[in-house]
Formats: sequence, structure tokens, C-alpha cells
Amino acid sequence: MESKPFFRFLFFFIAIAFLFLFAWTHLHYAPSPGVTTLLDCASNSPWCTSSKNRFQSKQPTLPKTPRASTSQRRHHESAVPRHPLDPLTIQEFNKVRKILSSHALFKSSNNYALHSVVLEEPNKELVLKWKKGQPLFPRIASVIARANGVSHVLTVNLETDNVTVLNTAPPTGYPTMTIEDMTSATWAPLSNAKFNRTIIERGVNLKDVACLPISLGWFGKKEENRRLIKVQCYSMEDTANFYMRPIEGLTVLLDMDTKEVVEVSDTGRSIPIPKATNTDYRFSEQKLQQDLNSINPISIEQPKGPSFVIEDEHLVKWANWEFHLKPDPRAAVVVSRAKVRDLESGVLRDVMYKGFTSELFVPYMDPTDAWYFKTYMDAGEYGFGLQAMPLDPLNDCPRNAYYMDGVFAAGDGVPYVRSNMVCMFERYTGDIGWRHAESPITGMEIKEVRPKVTLVVRMAASVANYDYIVDWEFQTDGLIRIKVGLSGILMVKGTAYENMNQVEGQENLFGTLLSENVIGVIHDHYITFYLDMDIDGSDNSFVNVNIKRQETSPGESPRKSYLKAVRNVAKTEKDAQIQLKLYDPSEFHVINPTKKTRVGNPVGYKVVPGGTAASLLDHDDPPQKRGAFTNNQIWVTPYNRSEQWAGGLFVYQSHGEDTLDVWSERDRPIENKDIVVWYTLGFHHIPCQEDFPIMPTVSSSFDLKPVNFFESNPILRAPPYFEKDLPVCRPAASA
Repeated sequence: MESKPFFRFLFFFIAIAFLFLFAWTHLHYAPSPGVTTLLDCASNSPWCTSSKNRFQSKQPTLPKTPRASTSQRRHHESAVPRHPLDPLTIQEFNKVRKILSSHALFKSSNNYALHSVVLEEPNKELVLKWKKGQPLFPRIASVIARANGVSHVLTVNLETDNVTVLNTAPPTGYPTMTIEDMTSATWAPLSNAKFNRTIIERGVNLKDVACLPISLGWFGKKEENRRLIKVQCYSMEDTANFYMRPIEGLTVLLDMDTKEVVEVSDTGRSIPIPKATNTDYRFSEQKLQQDLNSINPISIEQPKGPSFVIEDEHLVKWANWEFHLKPDPRAAVVVSRAKVRDLESGVLRDVMYKGFTSELFVPYMDPTDAWYFKTYMDAGEYGFGLQAMPLDPLNDCPRNAYYMDGVFAAGDGVPYVRSNMVCMFERYTGDIGWRHAESPITGMEIKEVRPKVTLVVRMAASVANYDYIVDWEFQTDGLIRIKVGLSGILMVKGTAYENMNQVEGQENLFGTLLSENVIGVIHDHYITFYLDMDIDGSDNSFVNVNIKRQETSPGESPRKSYLKAVRNVAKTEKDAQIQLKLYDPSEFHVINPTKKTRVGNPVGYKVVPGGTAASLLDHDDPPQKRGAFTNNQIWVTPYNRSEQWAGGLFVYQSHGEDTLDVWSERDRPIENKDIVVWYTLGFHHIPCQEDFPIMPTVSSSFDLKPVNFFESNPILRAPPYFEKDLPVCRPAASA
């Protein structure tokens, strides 16, 4: 039995740890620097503006231009919607909160939370007919809430104050966690004496403990009927990079609703906590900084300002492109109503009605007790947009960038601002739009080259240790490139090994020994995109253009074989379930069969895969059942506004019965229909020492490229650059 002095000593440490962890989790998971919370920002806080301007966030200094809305401050409190797809405003969030507070469902609840509050977008047919200047459709909020332990989907009409409860949760699964769920889960274990004793016995001071909330997937009936989460902890002593100092094998199972500790498991008592040496990644902590100082700073300057225009905060116009852009708490960024101007006719033509990141699936490849459940769904469980961090001017985005804030609702419905969540900038890196130089043998002295300038929309999410950078890049030739970059910090495993010479035979480490006592565990990343393509209208078809080898007949040609294109129009969904194959190649076209070019080709766009990876997990493995949307790289489904999230609406602890795979098995007709294309970008990651202590960014992408959409090269008439057109920047020393 513990002595009273020791108990008082332990209580003191618990109290200190509570304060420390509350501060830490607030910085990492609650509205943080760059987030102006509209609930509890004190006027003397360096993160908040004065109470008079508490709904405004500061923008970095940008070139002044009358063409782009580069105002230094956003007046969020007074913002009003001007487009049917504009996100909810501060005033609308507050009204939703007020209406729900008096609704019977919430008045009778002792404990409720709003897990999602977003715009219920008007029907697609209405949005397509709407013209600027016309009245907006009734503004309706879509709300996912939990009250008295039950999940609800409902809508709130902001004009009539009417609340409609649509349905309760599906048979399994829970809504996306709130920031408050994640924050409270990290300090709740400190109320458990066994947990605290274990921390001390492992040689860690309670004041140095940092914990992470880890979604636990679904692995059987013992995890049903309770909203559970697992918590694992690290030592922050002597480093900011606590991820490299795991208290290996210590796992807390927690009831997320009651904050009750269900189980404390410690299977790693023999494993030392890795040392802090060389783990800190901050520039101020680096001892040798001269190695890369030979690279002079580079900046793109635009004395005349950017070429793009932002109208009414969300409508982007650049070169021959126009689209609607908004932040989203789950998808992070939503691009809608993307149109490109045909320079031959001058007409803006539809390309894509809506595109966004639908889900991320990150399974780790370690089946041991402390790791088997690490199979994250970052959008549906954590909220990809909720984890988006304020972008760092000059480093995340160049000097010429424009920034857009996100406005979201906390768990109690109070709105807050995530400042600088999205940036937009024009990129020129010396790439070539098109070129041709005639050979001297022709006698013609011709050299024609055109530079390539693109428009980039960027966001970056820090989902605990991992950072994702997502770019939507628009080109003047009509191409859209979607690129994902992976950076941040590995999730590592503690080990007794300090050198590979200690590892016997073929022992499976489930990863790579990166440093003394640190293993980087093998894992995958899958990012699935929702792409509602509307090529010159909503009714489109999907064509698999298979590239086949054709043998020549005897005596037909000196050639033995050649390649031909065989076009197969997908009739139903199963015809469009595509697994990429290097030796059975295809092009994947989305066409409008009713619109043709001058010479008779159907207008279209094609999905052009880049480097990617496929899931190798058994389809009956519980994580893969939930992540079954990665069974194919391409899917095509008929448009259904209820089918937007590839892992299902309620992903947390779901069994996988409401996924893209399940929908597609209905095998619905898709020929000449309003269709949605789904594309999954994949990465296999076998960690290496270069990933320690922080990873250089690795990227992959795919393209949406015009195919017979234009009559000819759409940038044929683009002018070249001339010396007189470009600014001359003097070195700083001579300025």
C-alpha cells in the first residue's frame, strides 16, 4: 500500500501534468496559433485580435492590386454569402447554435456535441442554373450531432429556423471526432492511478508526458456499442520531437464519452525510451547550418500584382479558368464549378462540378498488440480540414501568395477562424508550355518557345505526426494536376536494438532501424479523391481506351506488331472498376457523347495516373474492409449527393458496410449519365534513415487532361516572354 507522502507527491505531479498536457493539447489539437477562436480569445492574447476585431485574421503583406482581393484583414463577423456554394458564415454558425439550443433533442440532453456543421449545398440542378446577381437559395446547415449517446443527422433551415432530423447513425460507426474529443482523450488517462504508476515506473516524469489520441479501427464485438479511443504516450524531455521518444507498449483504452479508462496495457517494460539526441528538427536547434547556405534565396516577384482575381471571397478567375473555392472541415479544400474558357469561341465550358479529398487510409504493417489497430482514416476520423494548420508565408507559399481562412464550428457550435488555411499563387519554375526549333537541315531559322505559368491552390494538414500537402494546379492548356506531398515525422516504435548487428537472422522488425532504439514501421498512404466531372454538361460516359498489341499478318508489313486503341464504353459500375496494370495499359476518358469536335470526336477529359501504389492487404482483413475503397485505383459511380465520403459518412469504428466498394457493387448504369470518378493515389513507405528525425517531402500526382476537348492546342496563341516585359531585381547589396 502506498504511503501518504508518496500519494501527495503523486497527486502533485498529476496536477502539474494536467496543466501541462492541457496546454500542450490545446496548442496541438484545439484552436491554436493562427486560429482565432470566437469563444474564448482574450483581448490580451497574442493569438487574438482586439475584441472589436475578434472576427478578423491578419494576412501577410502582399503586393497591392485592384484585381485581387488581397486585403490584409478579413471581416469574418460581417461576411455574407454571395454564391450558392459559399460556406457558412460566422453569423450563420451562431444562428445554427441558437436554433439547436432550443430544440427538444438538445434541450433534453445533458451532454451533446456538434461533430459537423457545414452548408447543406443546394441541389446540383439548381446551382447549375443559378447566375450571379440572382437571389440565393434558402441557406440550410447540415449538422451531425451526438446527444444522449446517439448520433443524429439533421438540417437547420436558416430562413425558417426549422430543424429536420433526417436519421440516426447507420448500424455501425460514429461521426468524425471533435477537437474537444481529441484534446480531452489525451489528458484523461492522468486520472488513472495505474497509468500514472506505469509512467513513473518507466522512468518518465509526469511533467514530460505527451499523449496522442489514436483511432482504433474495428476488430470485433468487444469494441462495439461504445465510442472508444486508444491513447499512447511519449517523453518530451529534452526535445520538441517527442514522436521519436515513444513509451513503447503502453496503451490506454478509453471510453471517449465518459472519459473512463477501460484498460491499461503495458507490454514494453523491457524496451528503453529512445534518447533525445539529434531528434530536434527546429532550425534554431541545428548546430551545423553552413552546408546549405550556398543556395541563395529565390522569390518570384510580380510588380503588377497577381493575374488572378478573387470575387466575393470564393470565386477564382485566372487566365482561362474560373472556379469556386472553399475550405471544409472534413475535406480540407473543395473546388467547385471548374470551367475553362475556350479561346476559339470565348465560351466558359464546364469541366468539373466538384472535386475534393474524400478519404485517407493509412494502415501500419505491424500486427503486434500495440500496433495492429493503427489503420487511420484521417478525413472521416480526425477531419482533414480540422487538422489543416496555418500556412507559413515565404516557406509554405511564396511571396506572391494570397491566403484564405477557414471558418469552422467547435463541438459546442461556437465558430472559430483557422487563418491562412489555404494559399493560392502563380507558379513559374522555368517549365516549358510548348516549344519547337527547326533543324538547320531545313534551312528555316525557327525557334518558338512558350513559358509555362500555372495557378496553385494549396493546403497543408498536420495530422499529429504526419504532414500532408495537397495542391490543385491549373494550367492554361486546360490540365488540372492534383498533387499530394508527404512530410512531417514518422510514427516510430521503440526497440531494444541499437545496431543491426544485434538482430538475429531474419527477425521481422516490421520496419527499419533508423537510430538507436528507434524503428520506423512500414506503412501505406492512400488518398482518395472525389471528382464529379461535368464535361460540357452533366451527362457523361466513361471510356476505357485499352492499348492492345496487334500482330501483323504474314506479308502485310516488315513489322511484326504494332499498338492499337480499343475503346470500351462502361455500361455499368463494374465495367469501370479499374486496377492499373503496367503491361495491360489503358487511357481513361470521361466524354460527353452528345458533344463533338469539328471532326467528330466526342469532347472529353482523361484521368492520367502518376506514380501510385495498390493495397496488398487481404480483403477480409478488418482494416481493408473499412478501406475497401482502395481495392481499385479508379471507380465510377452515378451521381448521388449522399455518396461523397469513400469510407462512409460515419467512419469511426465502422465495419465497412457503407463504403465506395459497397455502393459500386450495386452495378448501376453509368453510360451517358451524371457520373462521379474516384481516383486513389497511393504510397508504400518503407522508412529509411533519411526520414529521421523529420522526412523530406515525397510527392506523387495525377492529372485531369483535355482529350479532344479543344479544336486544337489551346495555348497556341500564348505570347513568349521578352526582356522588356520582365522586372529586373537588383541584388540586396546594391539596392
